[in-house]
Amino acid sequence: MSITTFAVAGATGRLGRHVVDVLTERGRQVVPMSRATGVDIITGEGLAEALTGAEVIIDVASWHSSDQEAATEFFRTSARNLHEYGQKAEVAQITMASIIGADKATAGFLAAKKVHEELLLSGPLPVRILRAAQFHEFVGQLLDWQQGDVAYLPALPAQLVACRTVAEELVDLATAPAAPGTPIPEIAGPRKETMAEAAQLLGARRGVKVVSVDGSGMPDADLAANGAFLPGPHAKLAGPTFQEWLDAQP
Repeated sequence: MSITTFAVAGATGRLGRHVVDVLTERGRQVVPMSRATGVDIITGEGLAEALTGAEVIIDVASWHSSDQEAATEFFRTSARNLHEYGQKAEVAQITMASIIGADKATAGFLAAKKVHEELLLSGPLPVRILRAAQFHEFVGQLLDWQQGDVAYLPALPAQLVACRTVAEELVDLATAPAAPGTPIPEIAGPRKETMAEAAQLLGARRGVKVVSVDGSGMPDADLAANGAFLPGPHAKLAGPTFQEWLDAQP
């Protein structure tokens, strides 16, 4: 029997919207779960009803700030609830989106994602993880956070990827037959660049001057500078590049 019903946690978020689109385009049944649809994976409100009849949970729900402690608490609660309610609803598996290098992180949001992975993997339901590079969409958010017409961004290496590309890979993973013993798959963009370089392309459109700075103030900056958050040799690399993606934006 092919899997038909997917419950998407974080369905209205930056990545979640694309996951819902990809599933819908592929003719799958989708139950969008977010506070906007009356489902709260933290309080559990509406969760039992949403998961009734769902075979797979795709977890792309995320915390809205980079605060490690708050993000860890969010992921701790969401992982527990998705397993608990999912098990009662006889869900077959959970597929989650994580971040490349989360397993190496010691601080910040990435360290919270590391805990998120561990908590989901230790629960009763089978779990599949896709680790993705930072999103093209994240660059605009970085510029939004910096007020004014000059933005200072770190010259740390990245291999940015489009949300839509990640969503397609995540749905592929959620629907693929089980492959025991394989390393956690990774998805990244086709080009290695720095966050500052990408932001300069976007800044030129917005009239914002982007200045490349040393990233030493960032969590795990040394690890990042040494490429810890770049895709590994088994990663899938897929376009569009940041420039191609930007050119396609309205």
